[in-house]
Amino acid sequence: MPSLTPLHETYCKWDRTPPSQADVLEGLAQLVTTRLGDVVQDLIQEIQREILISIFGMSEQRSKKIQKIPYIDKMYQFAYDSLLSYGHYLIAPSLRQIIEKYPKLHEKPLTPALHFLVGALNGVLGDYLLKYQNPLALPMVLYDHYTELQKGDLSGRVVIFTHGLCMNHLDWSTRQYGGIGEKLLAQRDHNTMLYLNYNTGRRISANGRSLANTLEDLLQRNPLITSIDLIGHSMGGLVLRSALFYGKQNMHQWMHLTENLVCLGSPHHGAVLERFGFILQDRLGHFPFVKIVRHIVNIRSNGILDLRYGSVRDDDWEHNTARIGGMDDNRKPAPLPSHINTFLIAGSVVYENRKNRHFDLLGDYLVSVKSALGEHPNPRFQLKLPKSNKAIFYGIHHFEIHYHSNVAEQIVRWFYPPPDAPIKEQVHEYRMQFEDLSNSAPI
Repeated sequence: MPSLTPLHETYCKWDRTPPSQADVLEGLAQLVTTRLGDVVQDLIQEIQREILISIFGMSEQRSKKIQKIPYIDKMYQFAYDSLLSYGHYLIAPSLRQIIEKYPKLHEKPLTPALHFLVGALNGVLGDYLLKYQNPLALPMVLYDHYTELQKGDLSGRVVIFTHGLCMNHLDWSTRQYGGIGEKLLAQRDHNTMLYLNYNTGRRISANGRSLANTLEDLLQRNPLITSIDLIGHSMGGLVLRSALFYGKQNMHQWMHLTENLVCLGSPHHGAVLERFGFILQDRLGHFPFVKIVRHIVNIRSNGILDLRYGSVRDDDWEHNTARIGGMDDNRKPAPLPSHINTFLIAGSVVYENRKNRHFDLLGDYLVSVKSALGEHPNPRFQLKLPKSNKAIFYGIHHFEIHYHSNVAEQIVRWFYPPPDAPIKEQVHEYRMQFEDLSNSAPI
């Protein structure tokens, strides 16, 4: 059974220890020998059934009956077990031999390449990894600005960075760009940058609850923290909104210290790519052999499913009749706390502000401009913010918006406005400076 968190979070595994290099090898060994529940078995049965229907012209009812014939079922089990035997008797033993030969792998942290691999696997299969307590399932942990696990006492202002789907805590900077953290560190003393790493394949609301508890635990252990800023990229922005929703419900103390929230390219009203994939799956699933593709697509994680409409609450999904959900937007509103300064940034792959709805839908390739800015035709879902708290960056795509220097400069201006300037002048100065930035423009 999954262990309890310090705050009695019974629905998820809590482990403050990130995987080692040995854990990765063991996790891969387990992955190639795990049936992953009924998903893979259902997929193989669906392929068999589709062949009977499409090639041999049988009805669906007849094909199901044939599959239940004892000797047919035994053949199916033999084929499936033979497939798994390669993992059991070849791949897994080889990986475990490496662990036995090099025991120091248990002490070695992940390299950047392994962080990339593990983060991607968690994004696609994270809920399955967690269900089977696979060592590859990432815990929710905080790293410091120098990529070490957060240790020691904290005080003053703390900034929490939350990455997006299939990504990791190392993705906030590159060799070319020091990132937002570098810009903020240069502003004042007692500024601490912390980078969250977590399993992006879990439900967004589950990660939101975990993060709310993580921040409450962080504050209890560090009472000298004076303020908290939250910065999220893509799915990370939704996880932060979910944490704020449940932090308020549970009356957590960290909520009172939170001053700023920044969401970079976050699909507040869903990602077009996930909805497009679901439509194809739903509409084309009645054609021969396309059902097979539909079942393969079903393997995608719960975290990815939540991106369809940007679900941040448990009751957005827990009453679905099927895990895959439906096409209807059944979300419940999750308004932003009024005492927190919220800023939304959208990216656009075009290089100029063209008044064309197709470019707005395209957005940064993955998230439309309106979704990233929290704009929705239904007033219940709108994230009602003044224009001065929103920005569009042109010529920047989804996978560079979270570290680009121009974006970092804008966040610094939002966090540290001139103290003596009236509000109107601040907004005007922001617009003028923003217009001078290359590849960017104000709303």
